[in-house]
Amino acid sequence: MDKDGIDLHRIPCESYTDGSFHGVEFLPEDFRDAPNEATMRLDEKYSSLPVEEKGIHIINIRAIEDIGYVRTESTLLNSFSQDPDANCKYGLYFRDGKRKVDYILVYHYKKSSFSRTLTRRIHFNDSGPRSIKQDQPLPGKGGQVNMEENEHHIDYHEDDKRFRREEYESNLMQTGLELERDEDTKIHGLGFVKIHAPWNVLCREAEFMKLKMPTKKIYQIHQPHGLLKKINSVIQKITEPIQPKVAEHKHQTVKRLSYPFSREKQHLFDLSDRDSFFDSKTRSTIVYEILKRTTCTKAKYSMGITSLLANGVYSAAYPLHDGDYEGEHVEHNDRKLLCEEWASYGVFYKYQPIDLVRKYFGEKIGLYFAWLGVYTQMLIPASIVGIIVFLYGCATVDENIPSMEMCDQRNNITMCPLCDRTCSYWKLSSACATARASHLFDNPATVFFSVFMALWAATFMEHWKRKQMRLNYRWDLTGFEEEEEAVKDHPRAEYEAKVLEKSLRKEFRNKETEKEKLTWKDRFPAYFTNFVSIIFMIGLTFAIVFGVIIYRISTAAALAISSSPAGRSNIRVTVTATAVIINLVVIIILDEVYGCIARWLTQIEVPKTDKSFEERLIFKAFLLKFVNAYTPIFYVAFFKGRFVGRPGNYVYIFHSFRMEECAPGGCLMELCIQLSIIMLGKQLIQNNLFEIGIPKMKKLIRYLKLKRRRPVDHEEHLKKKQRYEVDYNLEPFAGLTPEYMEMIIQFGFVTLFVASFPLAPLFALLNNIIEIRLDAKKFVTELRRPVAVRAKDIGIWYNILRAVGKLAVIINAFVISFTSDFIPRLVYLYMYSESGTMHGFVNHTLSYFNVSDFQEGTAPNDAMELGYPVQICRYKDYREPPWSETKYDIAKDFWAVLAARLAFVIVFQNLVMFMSDIVDWIIPDIPKDISQQIHKEKVLMVEVFMKEEQGKLQLLETWRDKDKKKGENCNHSPRSSVSHRGSVSSCHSCHVEV
Repeated sequence: MDKDGIDLHRIPCESYTDGSFHGVEFLPEDFRDAPNEATMRLDEKYSSLPVEEKGIHIINIRAIEDIGYVRTESTLLNSFSQDPDANCKYGLYFRDGKRKVDYILVYHYKKSSFSRTLTRRIHFNDSGPRSIKQDQPLPGKGGQVNMEENEHHIDYHEDDKRFRREEYESNLMQTGLELERDEDTKIHGLGFVKIHAPWNVLCREAEFMKLKMPTKKIYQIHQPHGLLKKINSVIQKITEPIQPKVAEHKHQTVKRLSYPFSREKQHLFDLSDRDSFFDSKTRSTIVYEILKRTTCTKAKYSMGITSLLANGVYSAAYPLHDGDYEGEHVEHNDRKLLCEEWASYGVFYKYQPIDLVRKYFGEKIGLYFAWLGVYTQMLIPASIVGIIVFLYGCATVDENIPSMEMCDQRNNITMCPLCDRTCSYWKLSSACATARASHLFDNPATVFFSVFMALWAATFMEHWKRKQMRLNYRWDLTGFEEEEEAVKDHPRAEYEAKVLEKSLRKEFRNKETEKEKLTWKDRFPAYFTNFVSIIFMIGLTFAIVFGVIIYRISTAAALAISSSPAGRSNIRVTVTATAVIINLVVIIILDEVYGCIARWLTQIEVPKTDKSFEERLIFKAFLLKFVNAYTPIFYVAFFKGRFVGRPGNYVYIFHSFRMEECAPGGCLMELCIQLSIIMLGKQLIQNNLFEIGIPKMKKLIRYLKLKRRRPVDHEEHLKKKQRYEVDYNLEPFAGLTPEYMEMIIQFGFVTLFVASFPLAPLFALLNNIIEIRLDAKKFVTELRRPVAVRAKDIGIWYNILRAVGKLAVIINAFVISFTSDFIPRLVYLYMYSESGTMHGFVNHTLSYFNVSDFQEGTAPNDAMELGYPVQICRYKDYREPPWSETKYDIAKDFWAVLAARLAFVIVFQNLVMFMSDIVDWIIPDIPKDISQQIHKEKVLMVEVFMKEEQGKLQLLETWRDKDKKKGENCNHSPRSSVSHRGSVSSCHSCHVEV
């Protein structure tokens, strides 16, 4: 047969007629010269059974040279058993039922129709590092393999992916990992590579990664004494019903001393149970680190696991869940426990089992849920104070003099038209309901609440820092900085590919270069694209808000000429409600669009490290989503009604649309409506409905695709799915950025405009109670298990929280000063009131206008709608009356109020920030008891090593004493009975023994 053919060597075996195969081996070309020797080597390496007792086909497949791959010797064993799933706990273990599956790689492959019924379990033995080759489709019942007939089934791209997988898996085995492949799954066209890390690999990598592991040394945790002990005991008894029923959450009085793992110091660690010393989370982390640094180099450039996934060589890579979480006969596991005690709406009132969450998902996800829990707890006092402020407004609404004056029809105040021509004059008393409602949120208590919320934000940040330090101590993360730096400097695969591409270009130009790196010149096109795109998207957001403003103005004008009296009487409510709903829909749509664009803009920048990539992505996404969510609210708070002009000289948009005005009671009520609808709608639709609906919809689509791909026969339908098959159908983990983002935006709603909506903390609290259990259920039941990532803090999100907290102080100062009537009321009360009360305040804030001064074509068409001719109408502004020498000019009262407003902003901002800094200074970042425990751990660790050194010295002294005594015995031993040569041998033997 020529060099492009296939050599088949048939090992004698029992004849079979059912077409089933006991196993298939793929051997390199060298075996065709000595088939007997090959068979012997194969048998010795993989099995203790004689070859004659196992029906085995040895197939020699030649590597495809035109792809450019160098042939590597590979052996592959396909072994079959009658009940393969009984021992491996349905995919949690290898076929032998002993080695645990630590990680899964998934790939697509093309399978010919006549070989789909074959049962194939492909096993990589752990006897030594070998390269791997994937086999061609096997023949049918007794058929022969014909290369020419099957060649058209395999195209160039499939071969390219297959050979990359071969090399990558071979390199993985050279690192010490053990692999086993499974293509006999209910998901046709998918192959699964199971990865197991043996003990020696786990120890080696744990030492490289400086993982802190528990030692044998146990010490007592500092316990409070006296009154504090009694208080803690009472609190524990009171909170016992709301504690989760998990062992990890119980109060610990002792703790094992932890130390970075070292193979030389294994005697220090508690290795009584090696199977559980490295838990599943740690094992998967170690394997993932190996996957990241292992590459295949036969492609155009070096490819790690991230590049292999991006190029479709593998379709997925993930660790396995511990098992099923529901069912009557499900074995007890951490996933089931989390589902019962954490990911259930029935336990919404309980604390979270944070230590168990960290044990299962890792520190980074554990810190997110711990932060979310602390944030939700801190919302409880804020909600209580907000409710009290709101109830105060309800209780004093009937005592509010300005709203009573507006509702008093005896005042007979005639207001100027709200629009040109179609709108007529109207009575101020018709805005009575709006004025009364405004008092609920615009009263002296809201100023106190703004100060309270600013101090609350500072207290929350300090409380979280202390909680974070407690978790760092409990989770042995106190010395994590060095490890973090080492991980941070590891370059991303995309960055390395870009650098290699740059190097190849310079080599092509015959330029000798040192180690290349990407400079600002290489990134300038990406930076320019980022800048232009972000400016464009911010401009797009402003344009949409401007479009909604045009909608409000035009709709108000259209409703004013409506024939329906109900439509004319509810113009302001109708326009505000519909405009807010439009804003909400646009915000939700643009949020998703901006998230995708932010990721794309970050990718084209090609950041060097994963940490840099994440921080840049977070910054862009937060900037765009912040502008998107708050621009409509900023417009109502600070711009609406500010640039209206006055009757007879209004400001127009496009020379036809008159700028809209605030209600007589101010824009604060409308701001409250805008804020509440956007906040509640965003939380209900985007955060909850999307989080529940979209994953379930994607899961259903994947299920329908797999079901439509090939009809499943009855026997396969009855077969229980392997664990890795079930997990593959789950949604991939997309990171914590969306989870943090929605909470940070909510934190902005709670703090930035809290002066206009005191109930915001309450609605945030109710949402978060659901959000915690919703996220928990999603992580436990809907998502593939994420790779555990070590982290000692929440990263850049803490800085964003601090920035939002500082910005909240400034914004609330401006809301109180310029949006509400708090400052004008104070100025009137202390400067202009004759009786020292608020009587006459409404009249003081309204200016006079002579209707004869209207511009041509702007006067009302129906001037007699009120039943009497109008000579003078009123409008809200501080201007001179028409009978003044400087009519309609800005009055002195305006400047007095403006000065008071600016003074309040300066005083409020500096006072509140000073008080926040005092809170930061008073509350220490590290709790005193934790600081003492960390110091105690260092002292104990020094003692352990001192004792170890003393033991070594004593042992050396003992050996020296023995050596000295045996040397003396050799020197003084009688030589008469032995020869000179024998005595020398005797002394030499003594020396060797010592």
